[in-house]
Amino acid sequence: MTAISYHDTVNDLQGLEWSDAGPFARPEWFALLEQSGIEPLFVTASEGDQSIALLLHRADGAFEALTNWYAFTWSDLHTSALTDSAILEALAGDLAKRTHRVTLTKLPEEDGTHARLADAFRTAGWWVIAEPCDTNHVLPVAGRSYAEFLADHPGRLRTTLKRKAKKIEVALSTTFDAAAWTAYEDIYADSWKPEEGDPALLRAFAEGESQAGRFRFAMARHDGTPVAAQFWTVDGETAYIHKLAHRTSADKLSPGTTLTAALFERVIDTDRVQWVDFGTGDDPYKRDWMEEVRTRWQLTCLRPSHPRNWPLLARHLIRKLVTAGARG
Repeated sequence: MTAISYHDTVNDLQGLEWSDAGPFARPEWFALLEQSGIEPLFVTASEGDQSIALLLHRADGAFEALTNWYAFTWSDLHTSALTDSAILEALAGDLAKRTHRVTLTKLPEEDGTHARLADAFRTAGWWVIAEPCDTNHVLPVAGRSYAEFLADHPGRLRTTLKRKAKKIEVALSTTFDAAAWTAYEDIYADSWKPEEGDPALLRAFAEGESQAGRFRFAMARHDGTPVAAQFWTVDGETAYIHKLAHRTSADKLSPGTTLTAALFERVIDTDRVQWVDFGTGDDPYKRDWMEEVRTRWQLTCLRPSHPRNWPLLARHLIRKLVTAGARG
């Protein structure tokens, strides 16, 4: 029989061996979100040695995925022994007793997360609306060396590197350094980017990744002055590009391009990754480096009988009818 339980702190996840599905599907990541002030609500379902957990939070009487803007994806946690989809279906069914709506966002499709969750909620009686919510640019290394990878990319990129790289001093690091991080924060504040969402959380994440041996950091200097910095991690066979910034005053030096190239060379030739993940967003500069685009999905799971869901259901049905009519 499946046992369902609800919790309000990530500390309760301790004691189980959760499968490792990357930086944003670990108890440590969700603990950082809790520490940042988000009040979690998570539900677990267990049967024998199989367990699954959905990390959520309350929002206007509904439940939403526990995530933030730094996360590339959101996924459930589960033990490596999990093979029975009925456990997830039981969990989805129990959630219907607690709320009228569950919204899950940033779901990857390539590992089956999107389909698995959608199928479970539909089987449990929810009306599930599946919509694309973001894009993810990635590079499949496909066994290439860095030199081979670079040769496959635009000639103007190689030209920029040849012309600009000599003007920049690049320093790579695999351990967190407080002074270097402070320099990164100063660069970010002087860049074209919007105000950082939660710098304390990002720093805590970087420190944790350093302790785990996954931290990759690059700093560019011109005439001794830090002008650009990038924070990556290497996690299994994937390198993740988390943050990059350069001073607006250094635009003509293209320091970001030089740093990106240096980190690509490191993760391909030394770390031997199979994938490089440039996160979410369809920024044009990502296309110079990446070769594939993946969809990130949002599932809006509604209890059809609940009056608060009727306006949303009506709008969704009208959109479907309009779309079908246009195609016809």
